[in-house]
Amino acid sequence: MIKIMYYVTKTLEISSAHALSLSYESKCEELHGHNWIIKVHCKAKKLNIDGMVTDFTKIKEKIGGTLDHRNLNEVLDFNPTAENIAKWVCDNVDNCYKVEVWESMNNLAVYEKDED
Repeated sequence: MIKIMYYVTKTLEISSAHALSLSYESKCEELHGHNWIIKVHCKAKKLNIDGMVTDFTKIKEKIGGTLDHRNLNEVLDFNPTAENIAKWVCDNVDNCYKVEVWESMNNLAVYEKDED
């Protein structure tokens, strides 16, 4: 039996600031900024009526429109770590199953839905 699955990935560059609330002392508790790279991975067994898994423009509008050039502490209702941002993105994009959030070239957080 052949299993058919369509996959798409949208990559966004987001410039935003955040200050983390941590259980230990860190310079990251101070407001600071990043040029984030966010990779949104979506999949579907069937394409929608328009022949898409998820519209790339809708991803950009939702995620970029909410996060780009913003203080993340003011627009998100959780501690804006890269891990929490990855989950939020996945929860807010249709057919999303995995998100990569690059806080910098050397720091990556990945959230992937468990499909069990």
